[in-house]
Amino acid sequence: MNNPLNMVSLFFFLLFLQVFVLNNILFLGFINPYLYIAFVFLYPLKENRIPFLFYSFLLGLSIDFFSDSGGIHAFSILCISYIRLFFVRIYFRKIPADYPFFKLKSESFGKIFNYVVTLTIIHHLIYFSFANFSFYNFSNVLLNTIYSSIFTLLLYFLGTYIFTKSE
Repeated sequence: MNNPLNMVSLFFFLLFLQVFVLNNILFLGFINPYLYIAFVFLYPLKENRIPFLFYSFLLGLSIDFFSDSGGIHAFSILCISYIRLFFVRIYFRKIPADYPFFKLKSESFGKIFNYVVTLTIIHHLIYFSFANFSFYNFSNVLLNTIYSSIFTLLLYFLGTYIFTKSE
């Protein structure tokens, strides 16, 4: 997925999917999937991180605009976009010389699972912490984070299973 046209189409697909479909799901008061963070997982690694951070911020800001959430999505996706390389170094043992050749689908499922779960939980924890913005609702923050993370991860792995070509 290194083609720039594919990345632009992924950007708009995730934006419209989140705004028109997934933002309308609120199951049991805790479950709301945020699949737009898949952009962070699928964007290719490069030496220059500034365009990636800008696109991530723009995606979050666009979702904030349609959701009327005041910048919470932009901040949370920007945080996981910024720390993504740290987790790539930890889970995949990659150095900057390996970034142009790195493909997520060529790694083992266990490493991908740990990487995606970690970034998803961090994103959701940041998002729900700012959405509630109170320590009185800390149990609510944890419940929202856990349930929404599970549902987001389920959708992400189901989507990658369905939309990737078997080789």
